This record gives sequence, structure tokens and C-alpha cells, in this order.
Amino acid sequence: MLIQEIHSKSILCASKIYPYVINPYTGCQHNCLYCYAHFMRRFTGHKEPWGQFVDVKINAPELLRREILRKKPDRVWVSGVCDPYQPLEAQYKITRQCLEILAQNDWPVTVQTRSPLVLRDLDILRQGRQFEAGFSVTTADDRIRGLFEPTAPPIPERIRALGELHQAGIHTYAMIAPMLPGVENLPELLAGKVEYVRLDRMNYHDADWVYRKYGLQDKRSDEYFAGAQALLCAKFVHLGIECRA
Repeated sequence: MLIQEIHSKSILCASKIYPYVINPYTGCQHNCLYCYAHFMRRFTGHKEPWGQFVDVKINAPELLRREILRKKPDRVWVSGVCDPYQPLEAQYKITRQCLEILAQNDWPVTVQTRSPLVLRDLDILRQGRQFEAGFSVTTADDRIRGLFEPTAPPIPERIRALGELHQAGIHTYAMIAPMLPGVENLPELLAGKVEYVRLDRMNYHDADWVYRKYGLQDKRSDEYFAGAQALLCAKFVHLGIECRA
């Protein structure tokens, strides 16, 4: 794994998902095999495969302090093409510093991660105005997680962390995207831990080989995704959890 400290030119960027996005890192140690962010590699100059390098934007907090004064306050996504709580965050605390600045300036924030490390920053999440924190939870079957997300935290750890965030009074959600095999049993595991869920199918093809290798091609079909989405939404609504599909 190649780790480089870099100076970025900007940090508070426009997003198609939320008004703004902050990516404290370029690259991600979790290296989920289906990750849509693989396209970022061509903008980095790296020859290493995606998942084998991380650029640490060490000047991100300094940039944010300046940029936040020039832009209209609106919701910020942390993060879009990296996990803001990948293992390096324990050392660098770039995400923590950026959240502190956003909280001090009363900007609303949506945190998205796969890592229980987010619990370290409960103090800041509580301070923020309209802060919410969510986990990407793609299946209820940790064996399946191991096939598609071999270096990401186990599913039970993510669900346990969601429960702790929820109990601490943080507005919580789950991002069920992509919907991997075994996703059908997630509603029972997430009950009482999230306010809402977002669902999305597998719309990209980097992990097609995983489906083929393990004989899961039927879980890649339109029929599977349509059926899984309908089942999940029905279960979540029954449990009193808003389903955004």
C-alpha cells in the first residue's frame, strides 16, 4: 500500500448527490471490489491499482476554513469517493478536523462510512447542527461481505456501531448499495438502529467476475434486484423505518 501526503487545491466541492462533498483522502484502504470510485485512479497519476494507494490531503482542514467562508451553507457529504474513516484516519484525523470546522460553522452534514472508527467522533457529531451518520451495509451475510469487501469491517461491527450512534442520539441511516446477495435479512438487524435506509442495485460491473467465480450470477439479474427491493421496502415500512429506493 502506497501512502502519500499531498496538498490539495480544494476540498469543499460540488456534488451530484448532495450540494457539497468533502473527500479527505484520494483512494481507499477498504478496496471494495465493486467500488464505483475506481474511475478516480485516472485523475491521480498513480500506476498502482485502485485500493493499493491513498493520498492524504493534509491541508484539507486549512482549505476548509477558507472555503467555508466563501460558499453558501448547505449539506455536506463526508465522503463520496473514499471512506472518511478508513484506517489511516485513526492516525491523521483529517475527517475529524473537517467535521469540527463544519460543526463550528453550523453546516449540516451527512457522514457515510463502513468503519466503527466513526464512534471516536461522537462528541463532534453531537455538536453539529443537522448532522447525521450512516453506514454502508450491503448484505446481512458476512461471508458474502468477505467476497466483495474483503478488507472492510465485518457487517456485525457496522450494525453494532449504528446501534451505538442511534443510542447516543445521532440521526442514523443505512446505505444499502449495492444490494449484495443476502441483503434480504437486513431489516431485522437494522430495526431500532436507523431512521431511514437508502436502496440501490449494482449498477456497475467491476465485480462481475466475483459473481461468476462464486456462482452468484442470478443475484445480478433485474429480477433479483426488483424482488429484493420490494421485499426490503415492505419489511422496513413494517418496522417503521423509512425506505428511500
